[in-house]
Amino acid sequence: MIKRELAKDPKLANQSWDRFLPKLPKKSLSKRRKPHVVHDKRNKPLFPPPQTPRKVDLQMESGEYFLKGWEKKAKEREGKEAQKMEKKRDYEEEKMKDFIPPKEETPRKKKRKTENGQESSDVENTKKKRKSDVAEEKPLKKLKSKSGKVEEAKKKKKKEKEVE
Repeated sequence: MIKRELAKDPKLANQSWDRFLPKLPKKSLSKRRKPHVVHDKRNKPLFPPPQTPRKVDLQMESGEYFLKGWEKKAKEREGKEAQKMEKKRDYEEEKMKDFIPPKEETPRKKKRKTENGQESSDVENTKKKRKSDVAEEKPLKKLKSKSGKVEEAKKKKKKEKEVE
């Protein structure tokens, strides 16, 4: 019908009529629809998976199905109280965190090289003293024996010899 109208008009007789004609998409019937998921027939199990148990079946296994109404309520109440106690304990722990003193970091001791080339801490250096200094600082120990006075006298004589 459109072509007849265009043929009657002398101005459009020599022009292309493509702009007036409707543009319909071409149908290609040769394309085959492919499925999205391809199943491998070799690895397919022979039997379907086992049926999941119903809620009633689970209750029968646990024995809850056979409980009386008041027993069920008591069990629920116990469960709720257990949850409540756990939440309360967590809350108390969180609350007590403020009262725990923080751990104080002790400063690390600096290490110095000794005359031997080995490293030792400052505390060790201060503890090491000359043998002569140690002998002067320590008082004489009294020996508890019958001849205690004799031994003390011998020690005093040895020290006097060393000093000279």
